[in-house]
Amino acid sequence: MKRFLVETPHKAEDCQMVIREVHAMGYLHYFEWGCESGIHCGWGFVEAENEQGAQMTVPSIVRSEARVVEVTKFGSAKGREIHGV
Repeated sequence: MKRFLVETPHKAEDCQMVIREVHAMGYLHYFEWGCESGIHCGWGFVEAENEQGAQMTVPSIVRSEARVVEVTKFGSAKGREIHGV
């Protein structure tokens, strides 16, 4: 499985519905939300086979606006190899 950061921007008026749908889909515990700070967006880390699978954690009403990024954690050796750290 690959690991992805999923970003789910939404309008303030859709906030409750988006959060309810994410909960109903079983992914609420993967996400954190900026809504109470006035940034109507959720961010979550999920594991999936591919980008399309990760995108399926997003409610259909905002799925086309979602950003899905495959992420990798680097150990110190890999960090040095790639970025000279």
